[in-house]
Amino acid sequence: MDVRSFQLADYRPVTELLQTVLSEECYEQTMEAFARQLSWDSELVLVASVGGEIAGIMIGTIDNGRGYYYRIAVHPNYQRQGIGKKLIASLRQRFVQRNVTKIMITADEHNEPILSLYESLGYVAADFFRSFQKLSIVAG
Repeated sequence: MDVRSFQLADYRPVTELLQTVLSEECYEQTMEAFARQLSWDSELVLVASVGGEIAGIMIGTIDNGRGYYYRIAVHPNYQRQGIGKKLIASLRQRFVQRNVTKIMITADEHNEPILSLYESLGYVAADFFRSFQKLSIVAG
């Protein structure tokens, strides 16, 4: 498994992965945030590939010195193989390199089912950022 920054050639497989994994509403919100994050800082959009195939994606952002895990998605064929944890660890490393003061997890209704993944990595409820605002409004 390889984790790296998003590249333009990843666009089609990443959008297909997001359509497969996310609900329609979540997909639309995520695509808006994905486009904005690519224009702000594409180094915080990570993809995991297995055998040359995109298996997962993670979108993060930094706002006012805080790092935010915004959305993570792993293709069903690759779930429960440590890909999500590897994406989280890789994005955390980028946040640390950029001296963020705190790392938060965006805990919208779409991320609620996977908050236990973050908890298994040592994050606690105080690390969850709950807001009705979209990433495009929160960061900028």
